[in-house]
Amino acid sequence: MTALAARDMGYDVRVLDPEPDCPASALATETIVAGWDDADAAARLARASDVVTIEIERVGIESLEAAARHAPTHPGAATLAIVQHRARQKDWLVSQGFPVGDYRIAGSAGECEAAVAAWGPCYIKASTGGYDGRGQIRVSRPDECEAAWQALRATRCVIERALDLEVEISVMVARRLNGDRAVFPVALNHHEAGQLAWSVIPAPIGATITARATEMGVAIASALGVVGLLAVEMFVLRDGRLLVNELAPRPHNSFHHTIEGCATSQFEQLVRAICDLPLGDTSILRPAAIANVLGDAWAGGRPPDFAAALAVPGTRIHLYGKRDPRPARKMGHVAAVADTAEHARAAVLDAARRLRSAG
Repeated sequence: MTALAARDMGYDVRVLDPEPDCPASALATETIVAGWDDADAAARLARASDVVTIEIERVGIESLEAAARHAPTHPGAATLAIVQHRARQKDWLVSQGFPVGDYRIAGSAGECEAAVAAWGPCYIKASTGGYDGRGQIRVSRPDECEAAWQALRATRCVIERALDLEVEISVMVARRLNGDRAVFPVALNHHEAGQLAWSVIPAPIGATITARATEMGVAIASALGVVGLLAVEMFVLRDGRLLVNELAPRPHNSFHHTIEGCATSQFEQLVRAICDLPLGDTSILRPAAIANVLGDAWAGGRPPDFAAALAVPGTRIHLYGKRDPRPARKMGHVAAVADTAEHARAAVLDAARRLRSAG
């Protein structure tokens, strides 16, 4: 979707990805097939480019540094080094004065047991490599920690105390090299099994929380010195507190509905930011929602009922071009616009239900 936005603006696109038929390859002039930690391949990509960006945090720091020697690279290696490591990210947020939930860094199952004994239910999260609910396990008792530690296969984990949540939200900040920034309307998110199921803008959370979340997102992006995009996932607790969950310096699933709902999509905004162009208008044209389409929808080898989903007024389908519909793999999303956020959410969930009812 970033490549589509770049092509619309007249830019050429080159891609580095471990898979030769990765989704963006259909739009790329060149696809360099290499691992994200292949510094030589990253340098080759950068030598043929005017600017380089990332689509996933798992890019090797040495690769980003190699690219930066040949072309402007956003976000930079220093930003990625903080964000891609959960423990380092938590410690950085605390050092900058941003509020987070109770957490500990653990190097053994015994340290996990101590945290659970003190706090009760916790999430054990691998410091690196986890996303979309992977790399984390919820435990309720100390005697569950050993199995969780072995399952994660990690040498270092973050133990997070389970929180009494009201809602989950996210803020998306775009920022240029000169510090100019633009903020999208706050999104309300719903997760299932640790993975985003649906999201809607504008979040129906009240003006005070919206303003606090927006201010915090801008402050974090400025403190990190991000050029490009920064998504800030946040928790709103039942007692009214607002806490930072995680950061992502890239386009984010919870803002895919900006394609339909906003004057400028997050993807065009990324292109503008990294190419040092004036940032686009983030105003909402119509309230919008998305629901993810997972590989599970291809149950029994049958494709989902796309026609039934598209029969819901105001809906669109985006498929990513992934060839293997594995369970829990994001294959695309359904989007919907409506006159209110609640109506958009209802429409997109109706479309998602119809899509999964094939056969």
